[in-house]
Amino acid sequence: MPAKPGAKGRGKAAVKPSSNKPGWAIDGNDPAKRLPRTALFACEPQNIPAGSTLTVRLLHHSQFGDHNIGRFRLQSSGLPPALLKIGGSALPDSVRTALKLEAAKRSPAQRQELQKFYLANTDNPVRTEEAALTKLREELKNAVDSQQSTMVLKEAAKPRDAFILKRGEYDKPGDKVERGVPAALPPLPSGAPVNRLGLAQWIVSPENPLTARVWVNRAWERFFGTGLVKTSENFGSQAEWPSHPELLDWLACEFMQPTVSPAVNGQPARPWDMKALQKLLVTSATYRQSAAITKQLLERDPDNRLLARGPRFRLQGELVRDQALAVSGLLVEQLGGPSVRPYMPAGVWDETSVYGNLRNYQADKTPDGLYRRSVYTIWKRTAAPPSMLLFDSPNREICTVKRSRTNTPTQALALLNEVTFVEAARALAQRMLSEGGTAPEDRIRWAFRAVTARTPQPEEVQILVSGHTRRSTRYQQDPAAAAQLISQGASKPEARFAPAELAAYTATANVLLNLDEAVTRE
Repeated sequence: MPAKPGAKGRGKAAVKPSSNKPGWAIDGNDPAKRLPRTALFACEPQNIPAGSTLTVRLLHHSQFGDHNIGRFRLQSSGLPPALLKIGGSALPDSVRTALKLEAAKRSPAQRQELQKFYLANTDNPVRTEEAALTKLREELKNAVDSQQSTMVLKEAAKPRDAFILKRGEYDKPGDKVERGVPAALPPLPSGAPVNRLGLAQWIVSPENPLTARVWVNRAWERFFGTGLVKTSENFGSQAEWPSHPELLDWLACEFMQPTVSPAVNGQPARPWDMKALQKLLVTSATYRQSAAITKQLLERDPDNRLLARGPRFRLQGELVRDQALAVSGLLVEQLGGPSVRPYMPAGVWDETSVYGNLRNYQADKTPDGLYRRSVYTIWKRTAAPPSMLLFDSPNREICTVKRSRTNTPTQALALLNEVTFVEAARALAQRMLSEGGTAPEDRIRWAFRAVTARTPQPEEVQILVSGHTRRSTRYQQDPAAAAQLISQGASKPEARFAPAELAAYTATANVLLNLDEAVTRE
């Protein structure tokens, strides 16, 4: 073990190395002037693994017997290296002075200074526990900061008075009014408090005919495209009359007190069981009808209000993206967690915020952030994701119960060119090459069925194969275009596929994802 030897004390000492016999001895060993001497050999800090044994060996090889050390002491210290100089010369003068005194002769100030120096510079129990406490406090702070908080309403001890305002002017109160529910509907349940708790009990009361009807109508609209009451955003005096009043009433009663609703995950349906209601709808004979339409049905019932055929309508904006990610194999199905930042055109947030961290939108770099379900996409109220707005997603500046449903050329442009769909097309192309067989016809049939959930007709296969052949020839002649197409998005193309071949199948997959059947529920 390397050492920095030296000596200090009431006498002169020195280390005398030589070419063949390095060593140490007292200089001037006069028997008449023998005085106590002290030698301090401070070793440089060493990293010693836990559980190791440290052996210190002193070799006495001097030819003079009086040169041997009669007795010695070995000590270890937790002081930093800067304070471990020979003789402790790096110690503060006040500390050295206090150490030279006997413990009983030290003043309170000196004892306090020694204690402070010891606690600050040595590995002692107090310092160890303080370090552990600091670490625990940091962990607690990180745990608290990572939790999401939400505002919670609390009922006031004394409700604030409310008045009818004369002509709507806030400074002209009229008659005082008390809290209550509309007289046309059943009263509050017996014993219910006249506050938010009582209102919640009234909303889900079996005697309240409104809540269950509104919910089952929205569920029906989600699966059939149009609610039993077409004006799902308005159940008031200007609402449209239900197309099937008895069915609406029965579904509402079944939702509140299920009798025939199917079990979900092996558990019987419970009151207000949303999953059981949805399963009831999708397993019904009405929903499972063919969506094919005849000329007579189209003339008589263009909106399918008579339920003579299965539903057929375009998917919502979020589901259009999720469907492309799912069929391509990119979709991350993790549930819950904070918002994520998928791809978004540059500058979308720049004009809607004065804050720097909200202007410079940066897409996530990991699959968990880029390919999560659209419901987890971060949403800025004044700058919604453009691809969702193209498919009629509301901008959330106002409450929207019912979405519009349009069909525009910009939607097709987004499906063909937006980076999410191009990347999904390349991922689907890789699946076609690895899972779809060996012949182009087989691979296209496999992909068509994966996207549309049906087997393609022979003429459809012929058209797709013909287009694929043309694109394959083009990309063989233009490797740069092939490389540009398959490099879209954060994920990397698989190296085992030739770029021109992968690009040709990517373009074919892009056509499939842009089909009307791919973005239509039927």
